[in-house]
Amino acid sequence: MRGLVEKILREMLIPTLLFALGLYTVMAILTFVLPQLQGGIGSILEQLPFVKTFIGALLGTEIGDDISAQMFQAFLFVHPVVLLTTWGHAVTFCTRVPAGEIDRGTIDVLLAWPLSRGKIYAVESVMCLATGLFVLATGWLGHLTTVGGMPDDMRPSGIGVIWVYLNFFALYIAVAGLAFLASSISNRRGRAVGAVVAFIVASFLLNFVAPFWGPARSVDFLALLTYYRPAEVLANVEFPLRNIAVLLGVGLTAWAAGFGVLSRRSIATA
Repeated sequence: MRGLVEKILREMLIPTLLFALGLYTVMAILTFVLPQLQGGIGSILEQLPFVKTFIGALLGTEIGDDISAQMFQAFLFVHPVVLLTTWGHAVTFCTRVPAGEIDRGTIDVLLAWPLSRGKIYAVESVMCLATGLFVLATGWLGHLTTVGGMPDDMRPSGIGVIWVYLNFFALYIAVAGLAFLASSISNRRGRAVGAVVAFIVASFLLNFVAPFWGPARSVDFLALLTYYRPAEVLANVEFPLRNIAVLLGVGLTAWAAGFGVLSRRSIATA
């Protein structure tokens, strides 16, 4: 098992550090520039009222005539670069086994180790959660690095940010679980990555167009981002229990299904 952990670190240490550094940089820059952008956004809303609908769709909530300082902080956590960085790490890590090993023709070597498939899957899962938590924590550190320069009325509630990060980690788990499931089913890593990316893009678009299109609104419960609402959490400073429970349910169910497929999969036909 120690050898397996060392193998995972050899494969994922550099990518994880790069994703963490990227998230740190993005969060630090966004935290720094947000106070300068708030006034400009207010002017845009006065001149182009329809932009308010687009911003509300991005934040996942309805906004009034003005965006409060607390709600404005939600841009930190729903910015596409922030989301893509964390999802990129999840997809990169979780599609390595078994799809990546099958693609490289090394799956027989991996499964020849004196470890059951269940233990291999468990170690991969624990390492995925640990490295994902490291990436998110590094992003939080980037936020803390520059948040001191914000005006006092713009600084988000400390407990509110903690609730948002817990919700964010639950979203990470949901994406990682789906990536593990896609990897367990697929013979090629590219197909597994494509399937997860397609689902993420569809989920993002569904969440974005739901406020404008009735049919999309009726099925927006299928979008993962429906259960990730940083603006509401920061505005109400309320623990998003239901949203976290749904995301964890999706992630753990997909994780378990992936293990079920992998444990019964024939190596000869893999």
